[in-house]
Amino acid sequence: MSLQKCTVLYDGRALVGPENVPLIDFLETCNITLPHVCYHPALDPLQTCDVCWVEQEGKLVRGCTLRSKEGLVINSLDTQARAAREEGMDRLLAKHELYCTVCEHNTGDCTLHNTMVDMHIPIQRYPYTRKPYVKDHSNPFYTYDPDQCILCGRCVDACQNVEVNETLSIDYTMEHPRVLWDGGNQIAGSSCVSCGHCVTVCPCNALLEKSMQPDAGPFTSMRQSLKRPLIDVIKVLENSTGAEIISGISVMDTALRQQEIKRTKTVCTYCGVGCSFEMWTRDRQLLKVQPVVDAPVNGISTCVKGKFAWDFINSPQRLTTPLIRENDRFRPASWEEALTLVASRLLQTRDQYGPDSIGFIGSSKGSNEEAYLTQKIARAIIGTNSVDNSSRYCQNPATEGLFRTVGYGGDAGTIDDLQQAELVIIVGSNTAENHPVIASRLKAAKKHRQQQWLVVDPRRHEMAERADLHLRIHPGTDLVWASAMARYMFDHGYEDKTFLAERVNPVDDYRQSLAPFTLDYAAQITGIQQETLREAAEMIGKAGSVCIMWAMGITQHSHGADTSTALSNLLLVTGNYGRPGTGGYPMRGHNNVQGASDFGCLKNFYPGYESVSDPHIREKWARAWGVPAERLSLKVGQDNFMMVELARQDAIRAMYVIGEETAFSDADAENVHQGFTNLDFLVVQDLFLSRTAQFADVVLPGCPSVEKEGSFVNTERRIQRFYSVMEPLGDSRPDWWILTQLAARMGHDWGYQHPQEIMAEVAGIAEIFAGVSYSRLEGWKSQIWPVNADGSSTPLLYTERFKSPDGRATLYPLSWQPPAEEADAEYDLLLNNGRMLEHFQSTNQTGQGGRTTSLSPDWFVEISPQLASARSLQEGDWVKLISRRGEVEVPVVVTDRVQGKVLFISIHQGKEGINKLTGEHHDPSVNTPAYKELAVRLETLDRPPLPDPLPKHNFRHGKRTPIDKVPVEAKWRREDYREPPATEPHPEKF
Repeated sequence: MSLQKCTVLYDGRALVGPENVPLIDFLETCNITLPHVCYHPALDPLQTCDVCWVEQEGKLVRGCTLRSKEGLVINSLDTQARAAREEGMDRLLAKHELYCTVCEHNTGDCTLHNTMVDMHIPIQRYPYTRKPYVKDHSNPFYTYDPDQCILCGRCVDACQNVEVNETLSIDYTMEHPRVLWDGGNQIAGSSCVSCGHCVTVCPCNALLEKSMQPDAGPFTSMRQSLKRPLIDVIKVLENSTGAEIISGISVMDTALRQQEIKRTKTVCTYCGVGCSFEMWTRDRQLLKVQPVVDAPVNGISTCVKGKFAWDFINSPQRLTTPLIRENDRFRPASWEEALTLVASRLLQTRDQYGPDSIGFIGSSKGSNEEAYLTQKIARAIIGTNSVDNSSRYCQNPATEGLFRTVGYGGDAGTIDDLQQAELVIIVGSNTAENHPVIASRLKAAKKHRQQQWLVVDPRRHEMAERADLHLRIHPGTDLVWASAMARYMFDHGYEDKTFLAERVNPVDDYRQSLAPFTLDYAAQITGIQQETLREAAEMIGKAGSVCIMWAMGITQHSHGADTSTALSNLLLVTGNYGRPGTGGYPMRGHNNVQGASDFGCLKNFYPGYESVSDPHIREKWARAWGVPAERLSLKVGQDNFMMVELARQDAIRAMYVIGEETAFSDADAENVHQGFTNLDFLVVQDLFLSRTAQFADVVLPGCPSVEKEGSFVNTERRIQRFYSVMEPLGDSRPDWWILTQLAARMGHDWGYQHPQEIMAEVAGIAEIFAGVSYSRLEGWKSQIWPVNADGSSTPLLYTERFKSPDGRATLYPLSWQPPAEEADAEYDLLLNNGRMLEHFQSTNQTGQGGRTTSLSPDWFVEISPQLASARSLQEGDWVKLISRRGEVEVPVVVTDRVQGKVLFISIHQGKEGINKLTGEHHDPSVNTPAYKELAVRLETLDRPPLPDPLPKHNFRHGKRTPIDKVPVEAKWRREDYREPPATEPHPEKF
């Protein structure tokens, strides 16, 4: 919102408000509503509904096209303007049957209903006319009813220009226009990714969540055989009584429904983007997820998981009572019995084998406060630093690269900076599927500001398809091209000499270390032609601002920390830190993988990245926690990877695992399972009886975020609060409550009654959280660390200093080391692996209810057309993939998303999963397994093919239909269109 003020003369009244904002929003700040239907604050002015006409300088103008400015004079009371608005509404009602009291959408946010009521429309002048289409139920999450569609185009603009999936369109030249999916009539099989943008912005019930149907209101679930005659009778009655009496009944119905519906702000529990939205619930029934413009990260944006994948919260598979293993079977137990047993066994193990015989894995899906308590128990009660979280499996290499070069283990700026950059380099990140809301922001920047993209990835995913240049690199060789780019910058005068001289060390030594990295050498190693590498280098050198994004395609290699360092080096050489639109952005995979690390679930850091090896730091934390300093170890602990290995060796005797599916997600599953089997005592705290929980001695039922309060940190270091949407299911409990109760039974009664008390404690100790408080995080507010004591955030890092003793960044010399596992004569193929948009991790959450799973229910391997031809394979044929550790059987999908002898398989499905194949080779700097370095051989199986392993209704088969805007001009050009207030011969058609 603009800070500048202006005065607008509206209907003779002088109104003061923000300058250069849409007139409709300006009037809202003055508590005045200009009727409108197609206008939405997150969309462009569509000019399709003809309901917002005003008079300006003697002419009728659509109010949605105007912006506030000093001296603007508007008259809405003009006779012609009022008549034009009413004509516009009458035309909409010719396309939409108002049966609001028995409509599922009459819950308070139906723009069409609310505007019609506000305008006091006396009677429907044009008869409602049905369209020759049927309601589309083909999508598992939402429906489209052409008979209720008013053709406003909100959904089209949201799809084309906010989500930028470019699926929806309207052809106003059709005899009977309607919304089209890829130019066709059915949602299923189109490129629709079920992000829900269209449903969110629809101003009526044409697009509606299936979870709202049929019982969103007291009269909505009646049988159609009863509902239809009732509607017909009311519509006849309406002609006699007028519309206002009937709409008065629907207004009362809205009020009754709103008394039952609870709207609660929460933060998404899936990826690290940090989307927030309202959840609309009635008791435990989730009616819908409703994003709002005020959400700081996503606004109205969502993805399929954030919008729709919440069936797990009421799943009958949820854990609802503690379980204790007896005679190799689980039996229900009380909380008192379970917690007493856990406390006694952990203390007994500590006393018998020492503090370092116990390992803790904190949850990257739990809250910041819960991560804090996990490490507090480990350090202050047990006395070990062996505490970690799932960032070990994905983002620790990126964090290490940032620590080496610039000092903070987080994104350099915000998503706004990514969107502002002239050039975004996307490396090893399938952003459109793994971080779709960030991808939407970037796609919008590319579409509307011509932002340039350089994508480096072995796979041709959506970001690569849209890129200005795609480097289809040989897997695992990214350090070479990144270092070659850095050398090219020096050799061709593209380095930022002033920035390097004033803010970076040691430039000369680093430049000398680049001697081997010629373009010729890079071409040999990466498989990219020299000319293509030169083109990429020129793009980087000439760009005024550059951001680099990377994810598990970089970090899950045997030298992921070095490659992450090389990417940060390149940014330093070109001066791309500390300015808007610059910096390094490692994408975080879980909703709170950043926060779990920030709040201390790391083997070498207290909360706020304060070293466990520093005696002065130890003294500070011991004093704050009220424990003797010698209780806190100065020795760096063990991480996830080593805990499991040491469990196999009987050095780790007990573990406490919270919300992590380690048995499914850690590399070399057979070894992991052996380690868990060897443990004397294993506690698992989770929502479901996961694969990991099946090894446990005690299982404690935690709660998802919607059943508790707390805060998360997203990928851009943004701290946001979430609120309790509903009560815990059964006897499950919030993790912070469980940990507090456990600590009390171990002799440390911390007495926390609410997570805000835990956050206040952290803020009083850890420097980077000094000004964080729940009051400053109220509602849609957020804070971005480091947070100063006065509460002010630091959205953009390194504007004046880097995080180092002298305030300067470090260029970190590197040498090329090949992957630890590569293809050879016996294992001649490389099996790349990663996430899919519609699934999440082990599918413990997204797999519940069947709706999300239905998009791609089967596990399959992608193979290239070249390999399919060479091995005589066709779509659906079964193959066996054999690695040095194990084997799996899957059908093939033949696609040009992969090339040559590089395959791709998802990490989600399969009884034992991809980690039956992966090995224990890992990054020696941070112990992250090299999941992406996986050589296999392929054997064809004599088995009938699986028809459509990637179902025909899956969005990957769709063909997008990009347009720049809703083509309202085509509507205006129709021979039968009349500009209001003139009457319209065929209002039902468009």
